[in-house]
Amino acid sequence: MPDLSPRRPTRGTALLLLIGGLLGTLASTALTVDRVRALEDPAFSPGCDINAVLSCGDVMEAWQSDVLGFPNTLLGIAAFAALAALGLALLAGAAFPRWLWFAVLGGVTAGFAFTVWLIGQCLYVIGALCPWCLLVWAVMIPLFWYVVREVAGPRSWPRRVAPHWLVPLALYAVLAALVRAEFGDRLW
Repeated sequence: MPDLSPRRPTRGTALLLLIGGLLGTLASTALTVDRVRALEDPAFSPGCDINAVLSCGDVMEAWQSDVLGFPNTLLGIAAFAALAALGLALLAGAAFPRWLWFAVLGGVTAGFAFTVWLIGQCLYVIGALCPWCLLVWAVMIPLFWYVVREVAGPRSWPRRVAPHWLVPLALYAVLAALVRAEFGDRLW
């Protein structure tokens, strides 16, 4: 029978959930505000439209920004705020049952898969990068990895990877290489 007893993760995981959740909420909220402003004023240009490649406006106008029929950013606000609240509760000493950790893993895995899909869409279909989206991508990588490690058994491969930060670092390197290969010197 699986262990369903309450769990208290490491302080680092709790801090990651809080900080990652807050940064994701910030990015999602900023994009939502810019989206509303763009709907109100068609001449509005988001402050994160830096050049032809770093352009929130191009990403916000693409159909991929409304996959479920409403702005993806609304999902981001809710999901990241929930992760921040979970992190805060854990830092305050809460312990949650194992089933909740599996639910968090399911949500973070879905969010990570969606983020990977959006990365591909931005790089190879839309042809633009949104600075706020880049922040979300940067947050989702460690959130996914450390929630996987939290849920994994003590002898599982995610727990045996040493140093534990190697996987997020490798994913950042892959992402940077993909961006560099696609956009080269056009970023700046």
